[in-house]
Amino acid sequence: MMEVAKIPVTSIGKGRPDGAGSVQVHQEEDIKITGAKVFAVYGKGGIGKSTTSSNLSVAFSKLGKRVLQIGCDPKHDSTFTLTKCLVPTVIDVLESVEFHSEELRAEDFVYQGYNGVMCVEAGGPPAGTGCGGYVVGQTVKLLKEHHLLEDTDVVIFDVLGDVVCGGFAAPLQHADRALIVTANDFDSIFAMNRIVAAIQAKSKNYKVRLGGVIANRSRTTEQIDRFNEAAGLKTMARFDDLDVIRRSRLKKSTLFEMEGGPEIEEVQNEYLRLAANLWAGSDPLDAVSLKDRDIFDLLGFD
Repeated sequence: MMEVAKIPVTSIGKGRPDGAGSVQVHQEEDIKITGAKVFAVYGKGGIGKSTTSSNLSVAFSKLGKRVLQIGCDPKHDSTFTLTKCLVPTVIDVLESVEFHSEELRAEDFVYQGYNGVMCVEAGGPPAGTGCGGYVVGQTVKLLKEHHLLEDTDVVIFDVLGDVVCGGFAAPLQHADRALIVTANDFDSIFAMNRIVAAIQAKSKNYKVRLGGVIANRSRTTEQIDRFNEAAGLKTMARFDDLDVIRRSRLKKSTLFEMEGGPEIEEVQNEYLRLAANLWAGSDPLDAVSLKDRDIFDLLGFD
């Protein structure tokens, strides 16, 4: 059975608190990411974060940037369309050397994907044990030990579902901007509101700020627009509910490898536009999460 290294008690609930009653995993000072622009992608489970992250990574690479994508999900399928396979996770390779990280080489856990995007799957502890924040911290530590972040322009964290506990909020401790993927429906927006609250808490003590919303699988955005206005958010990009996007996943391909005429070209251009705007620097949003009851009232539920 896999052994998960225990988190020292000193790393929990000490240092700078992240809100009243918070018990969070605090990253060591020496494993902070410096030099690269760091984005953390959040959203409701199944909303298309991995598809969004992978195509955004490719878009950055098409702009000539050196990109690293880090999947933070036990399914370890964030980089699937980039590498065309499920690559071993950091936890997998650490277990193989009995957690003696000094025995690892960079090629043991970093894989080159489409158009040169570097791909890492952090993985996660077995269900009900360990902490996702520890896994994220160990991943960044390994990358720094192997000097892989020194030659990187953009880092994208693709984060598990809408879980915003201390562990899976850990990428927010590294990110410059948090991006929220949502659809034009109540459940996605409800999850987005919880993520806004988590980012609010982290922004008190870390540099992370809200960058904006990515509307996915959305022919219209009236519900998203209503919430954005109430919460102080804005939509940075919109992607329609297109079959070619669904098929790209089945074909183990990014959208930049798919053929489909003007339709697919429009999607590619939207990703390129989003990447260019993020690289140029997006203004931080001073958003405020809503009370649950207020969301029901706002979106027309009785």
